[in-house]
Amino acid sequence: MSEYDKPPELYDGLRLHQNENTGGCSPRVLEALASIRADQVSVYPPYSGVVAACARHLGVPDDHVALVNGLDEGILAATSALLRPSPGEPLREAIVPQPAFEIFAFDSQVAGGRVVNVMPRPGFAFALDEVLAAITAETRIVFVTNPNNPTGVPVPREAVIAVSRRLPPQAIVFLDEAYVDFSGGTFIPDLPAFQNVVIGRTFSKAYGLAGLRIGALVGHPATLDPLRRVIPVYSVNLAAVVALQAALEDEGYVADYVRQVAESKALLYAACDRIGLEHWKSAANFVLVRVGDRAGALVAVAAARGIYLRDRSNEPGCDGCVRITTGVIEHTRRAVAVIESVLCNAQ
Repeated sequence: MSEYDKPPELYDGLRLHQNENTGGCSPRVLEALASIRADQVSVYPPYSGVVAACARHLGVPDDHVALVNGLDEGILAATSALLRPSPGEPLREAIVPQPAFEIFAFDSQVAGGRVVNVMPRPGFAFALDEVLAAITAETRIVFVTNPNNPTGVPVPREAVIAVSRRLPPQAIVFLDEAYVDFSGGTFIPDLPAFQNVVIGRTFSKAYGLAGLRIGALVGHPATLDPLRRVIPVYSVNLAAVVALQAALEDEGYVADYVRQVAESKALLYAACDRIGLEHWKSAANFVLVRVGDRAGALVAVAAARGIYLRDRSNEPGCDGCVRITTGVIEHTRRAVAVIESVLCNAQ
């Protein structure tokens, strides 16, 4: 079952399986949504104000930002623009270092491209040499997620630069920075020198806007233009526009949530050390934990108790691994209690 095919009753439990903000959005977002007028709902939403606010937040000119209906739409736009095959030409290729967000490969195949998977190294260090070796004249996209999902391991800036320099003309690095609010290591300052890099950002994680679906693509205007042409007109709705502007104004809310995420990760690391579970220090808002052949049982028992975790055992290099969202501290304590109950009792 994919992340997009979960039964609706999961909204009733503690959702630690999709890396959402477990505390919800800023109260300012709710106030802004409640202030929407009937005459605003009846017309197509204006974007100039929210684009300007987003650009200021990211530290780029307005024309370097393209809003999308969730970062998923930005990924689909990139694959649609760059991977659609031309008659008589070889298939265009997307390189996906594994483990990775499943939508990279899915959208690449839907667009008609060929997916080139690069298998992970032990410890999940970024497989730079292997990625560089996979680049061909048909390469059009190299997907990189920093920090990685599902491992939380960061990708060195130098690795992104090396990939960017090796690409053929018309190819891009699609740098997914969905979790950068928790790591702080954005590539945005380097964009002027590396115009074949497009950065994907989302406001679903730290900002708690997952249910409203809004994200952004960031890059040089000439690089973004082919992607803009396949993004549907007015795909970002009025509620998302209003919510994002309010969310960006509440920096204190995001800072507090980021602080809780850091403390939650420390709690989970300590629990793993006590139990003797392999885990990876994460730069994101989740932790990947290897529990071995007990992964399925842990996920099932936790779900029965209303706590939803993500079994990632089917991902390359992640055999026996469970991914656990770390957000509100009390939520993490509840997850730790279940983990200790299930795994310690089984020993």
